[in-house]
Amino acid sequence: MSNLLKIVEQEFLKTDLPSFKAGDTVAVSYKIKEGTKERIQLYQGVVIQRRNSGLNETFTVRKISNGVGVERIFPIHSTNIEKIEVMSRGKVRRARIFYQRGLTGKKARIKEKRG
Repeated sequence: MSNLLKIVEQEFLKTDLPSFKAGDTVAVSYKIKEGTKERIQLYQGVVIQRRNSGLNETFTVRKISNGVGVERIFPIHSTNIEKIEVMSRGKVRRARIFYQRGLTGKKARIKEKRG
């Protein structure tokens, strides 16, 4: 039974995704439907975590908007995600950087990975 589920899930998985992890700055183009209209909104911020695997995989992006920290969780294989673009690679030692929530200003900076 579980093998059958895995086979069906494989059809819905996206294959054109860039590789990114916690600490990377990404720009997510997300499709928003308002009534009959449809538009694409850009959400740019730092990836705090990637979670789960397969069709259920999600990632959390954090950005500072008007001095307030805003986090949004995106399903990686969602049909509403137009594209994910990696702006810069960050150098962090953890897979989940929740400590960023308590930091402000220069302390919240993430070093950029070389080469």
